[in-house]
Amino acid sequence: MAVDEEKPKEQETAVAKETKAKETKDGMRQAIAAAMSKSNAEIPHYYLSTTINMTPALEYLEELNKQRDIQNRILPAAMLIRAAVVALKKVPELNGFWHEDELHISEAIHPGIAIALRKGGLITPALLHADIKNLNDTMESLGDLITRTRASKLRSSELMAQTITITNLGDLGVDSVFGVIYPPQVAVIGFGIIKDAPWAEGDALCVRKVMQATLAGDHRATDGRIGAKFLDTLNTILQNPKEML
Repeated sequence: MAVDEEKPKEQETAVAKETKAKETKDGMRQAIAAAMSKSNAEIPHYYLSTTINMTPALEYLEELNKQRDIQNRILPAAMLIRAAVVALKKVPELNGFWHEDELHISEAIHPGIAIALRKGGLITPALLHADIKNLNDTMESLGDLITRTRASKLRSSELMAQTITITNLGDLGVDSVFGVIYPPQVAVIGFGIIKDAPWAEGDALCVRKVMQATLAGDHRATDGRIGAKFLDTLNTILQNPKEML
């Protein structure tokens, strides 16, 4: 009899948990929808893209990982975040906020990293103080951030301090990512899949690992020249990966 009496309580608990999860998910979806609607209505977006030869960066990463065990290897995602942060140091106009009809550049770089939740949905918590982290620190912080995001253990600062957003959909086979800016931020960086493609080097045609990098910018805060300068700087860093250390 005791087992039969407890069964409805277990069912009630399961239903309550499911209802709470649905409400949380719906609330998150509504908040994102409201922000994206505001973004489309108020922000004049411009979009730029470039094709980057990732072979030098991946070969460099392979050499670094030869000295590490599997658990401590640096992933390409961390390398791309680090490269973007180094590029933002050189082109800081994209790292900040549009507030009271004026661009406010942030000295600290807190990129919001798009992370998929296990039960659906997407959240972009901030990788705090990425500007003072080296490549190793970036990998460690990224792994920790993903784990705590999916366990719902984020700090309030990680939900509010983003100065720019980085989204990487390459693992889903997407070639190019043209994001929508999350106000009051003024830019979104997108990375697509890294894949084999024909590549011209001098008079020779070869196969290289290539990736599409994109930028969505707020035309009130910056223009295409600034955006192009950022993508060119990002490309230069990935061709000379030691700059990321």
